[in-house]
Amino acid sequence: MKTERNEYLRVAAAVPAVRPADVGANLAAIRALLRQVAAARVQVAVFPELCLTGYTCADLFYQPYLLDAAERALAELIPDCGDGLVAVGLPVRVGGRIFNCAAVVAGRRLVGVVPKTYLPSTHEFYESRWFASALEATADEIELAGARVPFGNDLVFDRGDGAVVGVELCEDMWTANPPSTRLTLRGANVVLNLSGSNELVGKTEYRRSLVLGQSARCLAAYVYAGAGVGESTTDLVFGGHALVAENGALLAEGRRFMRTPQLTVADVDVGFLDFERSANFAFRSAARTVGEVRRVRVDAGRGVDGAEGALRRPVEPHPFVPNAQADRDARCEEILAIQSTGLATRLEAIRCRDVVIGLSGGLDSALALLVCVEAFDRLGLDRAGIHAFTLPGFGTTARTKGNAERLCAGLGVPLETIDIAPMARQHLKDLGRDEAVHDITYENTQARGRTYLLMDKANQLGGLVIGTGDLSELALGWCTYNGDHMSMYGVNGGVPKTLVRYIVDWYAGARLAETGGGTAAPDPARAAQALRDILATPVSPELLPANADGSIAQVTEDKVGPYELHDFFLYHFLRRGAGKEKIRRLAEAAFAGVWDAATVGKWLDTFFRRFYAQQFKRSCLPDGPKVGSLNLSPRGDWRMPSDVAFAPYPIVF
Repeated sequence: MKTERNEYLRVAAAVPAVRPADVGANLAAIRALLRQVAAARVQVAVFPELCLTGYTCADLFYQPYLLDAAERALAELIPDCGDGLVAVGLPVRVGGRIFNCAAVVAGRRLVGVVPKTYLPSTHEFYESRWFASALEATADEIELAGARVPFGNDLVFDRGDGAVVGVELCEDMWTANPPSTRLTLRGANVVLNLSGSNELVGKTEYRRSLVLGQSARCLAAYVYAGAGVGESTTDLVFGGHALVAENGALLAEGRRFMRTPQLTVADVDVGFLDFERSANFAFRSAARTVGEVRRVRVDAGRGVDGAEGALRRPVEPHPFVPNAQADRDARCEEILAIQSTGLATRLEAIRCRDVVIGLSGGLDSALALLVCVEAFDRLGLDRAGIHAFTLPGFGTTARTKGNAERLCAGLGVPLETIDIAPMARQHLKDLGRDEAVHDITYENTQARGRTYLLMDKANQLGGLVIGTGDLSELALGWCTYNGDHMSMYGVNGGVPKTLVRYIVDWYAGARLAETGGGTAAPDPARAAQALRDILATPVSPELLPANADGSIAQVTEDKVGPYELHDFFLYHFLRRGAGKEKIRRLAEAAFAGVWDAATVGKWLDTFFRRFYAQQFKRSCLPDGPKVGSLNLSPRGDWRMPSDVAFAPYPIVF
């Protein structure tokens, strides 16, 4: 019977305190860590290379007593491995040869033995002196510890709950053709590495990069356990490096050089890995290039689903935004470079020297203006070709209009004001609508009127209308169809709202300080001041009349919900393939103490309702640059029917 599928699998890299050639002490040390494995509800654990004997036994590996002791110890250890899957290292005699092996135990049974394929035999390593390679094996089954089990480097172990485990040993990962490549292409989504890698200056960073790179290349989780400080120091020192990676991301890392045993635990997202593989044609195609594997079905304990306590993995509340300041600044600089290069290339291709942009005094239009400035500077064009328009309507406040004026003045960009209120009043009158009725028609009359004027101004000036809407708004459909929804080139369509803020903030600080705003900017300090006040202004379309005190009455996040939640939902839904309930659990964990469960649930419902109902707007988006791994262009990352049935929610145009 098939085991219930779990989204997460709890894994651990276990580093015991070993003593070379002291099998009894090593058995006790491994048993002690196995008790920690059980207490932490770990379902897949890996121990270091040759941990039952110690990696540094050298010519003692020839001694039958050591090999026999290791086999007896394995037999004693099997009942202690619990219901999960455990891989431990030991030397094994097969057909007159000695192999450096991983014994795989699952459900208190020995289920397979994986020999090392590539033996390091240069510089400080000379494993080929003692061991044979898996390529030299002549048997595909062996007797070990009282059981007859599969033997070879072509084994994958299927837990039946979505997790399929492959195994390789140390040097196998460092070669040009790691065995894990074949194993993962044939179904393994979790790779265990039993290692005896020593410590050298600079080696830690390189080792980490290999683990992260192989996990990314194989679209897999990678769990690495290195030999610890108890190994012989005759010529080498071992640090017990422990790592857990998932598709190129580091989930957990142990401390090196610890003189006590350590367990490095993380929950890997098996559901995400399968989602990534299903959407990756190149990965699927590569499977045709590798040989078959033998799949061993194992009985193992149930995994974790995230509902049973805190997940053992980082859950970032702002997945689009790097945590470290330096990384965040670099991300902002690169995104702006992509946006401005895209626009510059488009202008150059169509031989256009003018752009038209509506400037509201809000975040998105501010970023779009900065993109235009950077593009024009890249092309060596006069910023006078950037035609900015502020288009005040029924809800425009003095604050936002003033910020638009100050920003343009500071950057040396011409700004023209066109009051759209008379046009909107006439249109409402033509429709037979009462101006006192502040409904969707009242709002969208203004939004479409602004676009109408910008398009005609572009015709008049021979320019290109620059779209300002961001990725978050496109996901929610928070734009007026054939209004702000439409442009001739949308520069912000790949940037989520949470990241828009950081780009604008970075520009107001580091960028303007670095460049002085360029030779065409008469007052970069004034531009920075305007940008900072824009950052402090509530996000609003300003389509409803202001409050009596002149403040903004219509706050977007009061209507559609916090953008930090929606960006979290969007990331996990589209980038990681998570379903609604999984997203809910993750959001509750990520925003604990910030948003309660009821609030998360309310806005999650809003996200899905709007995302499904508003696809028709995304189906006719203008061109614009993709800047990250997630995009909603109908010509690129996202193709979806506009009439998908999700729930009986009304569509708002």
